[in-house]
Amino acid sequence: MNSEGILQIRNLDTFYGQAQALKNISLHVNRGEIVTLIGANGAGKTTLLNSIAGVLKPRSGEIVFEDDEITGLASEKIVSRGVSLVPEGRQVFAPMTVMDNLLLGAYLRFGRGGREKIDRDLETIWDVFPILKERQNSYAGTLSGGEQQMLALSRALMSSPRLLLLDEPSMGLAPLMVKEIFRIITELPRRGTTILLVEQNARAAFRIAGRGYVMETGRIVLQGSIEDLLNNQEIKRAYLGKGYREVWE
Repeated sequence: MNSEGILQIRNLDTFYGQAQALKNISLHVNRGEIVTLIGANGAGKTTLLNSIAGVLKPRSGEIVFEDDEITGLASEKIVSRGVSLVPEGRQVFAPMTVMDNLLLGAYLRFGRGGREKIDRDLETIWDVFPILKERQNSYAGTLSGGEQQMLALSRALMSSPRLLLLDEPSMGLAPLMVKEIFRIITELPRRGTTILLVEQNARAAFRIAGRGYVMETGRIVLQGSIEDLLNNQEIKRAYLGKGYREVWE
């Protein structure tokens, strides 16, 4: 991997039983990038993120993070290496408080004597998401959908990741909340966190990403800069529709 690279995937195959979900996937993400992965439902996007994060074990291929192979490692070991996943559907721990959800995100760091740094990171979370500070003692299940997405994102950030995997962060959110969540995502690379973003809302993803990959039936069928993808007639037809130039507004 070159000095700028943070994630390299080579020839990855993942199966559910006998059904092959990922077929010879290769991609890379450079440090400080926001890279988006788009495709129809069932294309394999979530499977790819889960394979990177250790939720699923690939049958073959290679996943390299910061020059170390992490293929097939347990998810907690991958988190400890600096990779964190914000899953589709948020999946906060509803019976737990906001604060307990956040501290759970940092649980691997407590054993390394990092409480002072954890407290500083909590203060950063409160600065970025003041509503979470206001509701830190509320049960996560009582939060709105947008607040739960903020919490899921913040919980992942509490693991101090250098690579953040985001799975459909706009799902089920009102347009204004989508805009706010994506504004925050754009700030993360400046804070040292690289982003691999799976997003059904291609317009929203294209507004913030620098490069993109397109998946169909478990394969990557197209890749390039966002400008290149926007100039592709098939991408415009399938994912952007009429008025695609609004992506730039």
